[in-house]
Amino acid sequence: MQICNRVNATAGGKQDRLNACPPLPECLTVIALDQLPPAALEHVATYFRTLSEPTRLRILNVLGTGELSVGEIAQEVESSVANVSRHLAQMAQHGLITRESRGNSVYYRIADPTVHALCELVCGSIARRYDQALTERAAFVEPRSGKAGSR
Repeated sequence: MQICNRVNATAGGKQDRLNACPPLPECLTVIALDQLPPAALEHVATYFRTLSEPTRLRILNVLGTGELSVGEIAQEVESSVANVSRHLAQMAQHGLITRESRGNSVYYRIADPTVHALCELVCGSIARRYDQALTERAAFVEPRSGKAGSR
């Protein structure tokens, strides 16, 4: 199975995808879970564990706007520099983000743009389930009519 990425061209011929993230390769080959050996599944589980921490998701969210220093990230996610640094190190270890030193500063950015697609897929699924649950609950609420004495 292949998933093709379409990137919209912006003014000046530059490509733009998800707030300054590099575009995905034109077509990616997707391997089904049942085709992966157990060792590869362990890597997949580690990747998802890395994404399972709310602070890391908040960091990825702020990095979606472009590259930032650790201090800027810490301020945006309302956490300490030490805590954010620890999360950044783990995300870098698993290839989610990359860092670049410039003078005395280090800037971080998203290294794997597929993380946006994954997060959008998961968030969309959760939103649909939430909407469905609200609709189902609404069916149990007696509709209010504006008429007095109606039953």
